[in-house]
Amino acid sequence: MRDFYATSAPMPLDQADGLRRLFAGRRRHVLPLAANPHVAFGGVVLDRLAAVLASQGREVLVVDAASSSPLPHELAQVELAACIESIAPRVAYLPARGLPMTYVDTRGSAGGFIDAVQLAAPQAEVVLLHADASDLARLFKRRAARPLLIGADHPESIKHAYASAKLLAQRCGLMTFDLLLAAPPQSPRAARIAASLGGCVENFLGAVLRHSALVDPAAGSEDPASPALARLLAEQLALDDTTGAARRPVAATAPHGMPAWQTPGTDTNKIRPAFL
Repeated sequence: MRDFYATSAPMPLDQADGLRRLFAGRRRHVLPLAANPHVAFGGVVLDRLAAVLASQGREVLVVDAASSSPLPHELAQVELAACIESIAPRVAYLPARGLPMTYVDTRGSAGGFIDAVQLAAPQAEVVLLHADASDLARLFKRRAARPLLIGADHPESIKHAYASAKLLAQRCGLMTFDLLLAAPPQSPRAARIAASLGGCVENFLGAVLRHSALVDPAAGSEDPASPALARLLAEQLALDDTTGAARRPVAATAPHGMPAWQTPGTDTNKIRPAFL
């Protein structure tokens, strides 16, 4: 005999189960951002990216897992969804310092953390995953991606961005990168920095710095994205991390507005890194 409240419908697994069903089948994106302790405006870069994506009508989750990020709530080990907070329209935030390491399997992959985040926030179309390069190497050990390097207009930050690219190339085989440069639009060094970093990535790693874009630390969240930033994000969202498209060789084309080192025929051996 069945109790009067019994039902043949399956019970929800947790509070996010209904959302997972609602958003099942929606294409989702995980954008890896390599944290850089030498960039004073790293948080501004995250805010700016989230605001631009939200202005395009996308639901965004910022997962802040860098070593300098806030510690996660004590419930994170039990119910990740309960630790996600809404910080702006269409933008949510998850403090996650140290969390990726708790998902490392016997093969050294922490990809289970990405799966857990997507289960906890099924409505998020874009996950901005901000973490140190060593953690990103574990998280994207079996995933295709084009990591976003973060830099500023001073040498130490660019040295660190290059070191992040080197680690990801060597440990994950990820060979294409984008650069977000936290600097004012009038910075006289911005173009030269992007060219120097691109030359080093190509000459010493055999990799490609695909796009670069300035993120003005003084810009408001309501300001429209620059053409370079809009193009960078559009290509990031066009990547398919299930087919390995991001790991296929990229033709050496030079989209409008890219530094001269990406122009076909440019001798990158003549480019002298300004930061080494």
